[in-house]
Amino acid sequence: MSSSTELTPQENPSPPPPNAPMFGKPVSRLGDRLFSSSATAAGVLILVILAGVAAFLVVEAWPALWADAEEVPGGDGIVLYIWPLLFGTLLAAVIALLIAAPLAVAIALFITHYAPRRLASVLGYVVDLLAAVPSIIFGLWGLSELAPRTVEPTRWLEENLGFIPFFAGPASATGRTMLVASIVLAVMILPITTAVIREAFLQTPRLHEEASLALGATRWEMIRMSVLPFGRSSIVGGSMLGLGRALGETMAVAIVLSPSGGITFNLISNGNPSTIAANIALDFPESSGLDVNVLIASGLVLFAVTLLVNMGARAVINRRRDFSGAN
Repeated sequence: MSSSTELTPQENPSPPPPNAPMFGKPVSRLGDRLFSSSATAAGVLILVILAGVAAFLVVEAWPALWADAEEVPGGDGIVLYIWPLLFGTLLAAVIALLIAAPLAVAIALFITHYAPRRLASVLGYVVDLLAAVPSIIFGLWGLSELAPRTVEPTRWLEENLGFIPFFAGPASATGRTMLVASIVLAVMILPITTAVIREAFLQTPRLHEEASLALGATRWEMIRMSVLPFGRSSIVGGSMLGLGRALGETMAVAIVLSPSGGITFNLISNGNPSTIAANIALDFPESSGLDVNVLIASGLVLFAVTLLVNMGARAVINRRRDFSGAN
């Protein structure tokens, strides 16, 4: 007995649309290619500009680096000319960082975990707006308001804590001291440091916070065990970014500080070391010839220090582990 099977004709499938993605292969669209090329070009452009600035500083500073010591202002050579300026730059920036970093952490914690939502939003805008204030305004504020108000406190520091090198005195009668300049710098770097730390605290996994509270932790214990460890690297990175800003500040320091040269840790006297940026701003208009090359050589040192600080900040931030709520 023979059985017959019916063969149904196989229909030809309709061709896929021209823009349909193939399985396993992403579609390369014109907009994606343009965006990728533009982003790559922007990154390369930044590197080219940075290399150009570095090359300009090296070329212009080269005559000063090999000049005789007698030809350099002061007659002691390029190293002894730049070293007091570098010391004053680092001293002012480090003291400003020591003042600003704890304040930035406290402000970020208050905005993210203590303040009501509306108040936190307003405070966030206010702190961010501080970054838009020109540095010369901070300098005028430090000269006219802050400096006179520090005269009596610095005299008290001299009388009671004069055995500490930072307050050895004699206290300045005008208040134009390294201490005032550092306080002004601390206010200036506060916005950028607070912004970085605040964003890190906001990214703390909600599950970690709720788990700590569910186990009986108080709000401060939850912050200490969950929020601060998660944002530790961002605290360091934001502080280093603020340090880089303080290192390069010019007008505020030039207006507030009354430099006299030399190297000293005394913060309340008139004998203050200047900073590299302020020294360039004050001396460049009247300089010519080799003096200009000497100032550019000091700028090269500041460029290198600032670059190292910012690279260190980025390295610290990039080392932060990515947590998820399931971890």
